[in-house]
Amino acid sequence: MYAFEIDRPTTLADAVKALGAEESQALGGGQTLIPALKARLAAPARLVALSGVDEIKGICTADDGALCIGGGTSHADVAKGAGAYPALASLAANIGDPAVRNRGTIGGSLANNDPSACYPAAVLASGATVVTTNRQIAADDFFDGMFATALEDGEIITEVRFPVPEKASYQKFDQPASRFALVGVFVAKYPDGVRVAVTGASEDGVFRWSEAEAALSSDFSAGAVEGLSLSGDGMISDLHGSGEYRAHLVGVMTRRAVAAAG
Repeated sequence: MYAFEIDRPTTLADAVKALGAEESQALGGGQTLIPALKARLAAPARLVALSGVDEIKGICTADDGALCIGGGTSHADVAKGAGAYPALASLAANIGDPAVRNRGTIGGSLANNDPSACYPAAVLASGATVVTTNRQIAADDFFDGMFATALEDGEIITEVRFPVPEKASYQKFDQPASRFALVGVFVAKYPDGVRVAVTGASEDGVFRWSEAEAALSSDFSAGAVEGLSLSGDGMISDLHGSGEYRAHLVGVMTRRAVAAAG
């Protein structure tokens, strides 16, 4: 670790002001940033801890039926409080271990956009809206490649709005030590069609599998995607599995998600 300053604002306005300082970086639950600091992969001069900002915590249902989750809400609280969206609650309940679930936040996960994180698949498959201190960003416009998003410097995720689907399921083939997704697939069925988002597989991060979406929109059954496949080109290849293996797992986990969604 190295020396840095830390601010602990208790209001959103103060957090935004603190992030305006040179070389400042927001700190959510710290489940990704702290290890990055230890490894010297990140070296901000000042951290702005968001854990004391209660304005960005909590879960509620909007007038239009959307499930609204504050950016500072922990994974554990999403698991307990997102009962209106069972697939999302189940996803949160299976992130990491109890320590990670009680410290990590949905906003921090999305802002970091780890290529193997679970929430990006839920946000993209749900067609959710990411609300920040500056604007509202549609899920399809938010993710911008591995560890990259549309967020600008100093912009804080205050809320994520999830349209609740008719049916949904998230199925993850996890790496046993970290419980990150080796491949994770989130399938969500809405009146106007089906969305399928994949995490953990691609070198470009989370993505939608459009071919599977088209097939499932016509026939929402595991058999509808039985003959579909993805190329291993552009897939992550490491000691845990080759690109071809991950491409195969995408099909497997998609079929499992559809079957589980019913």
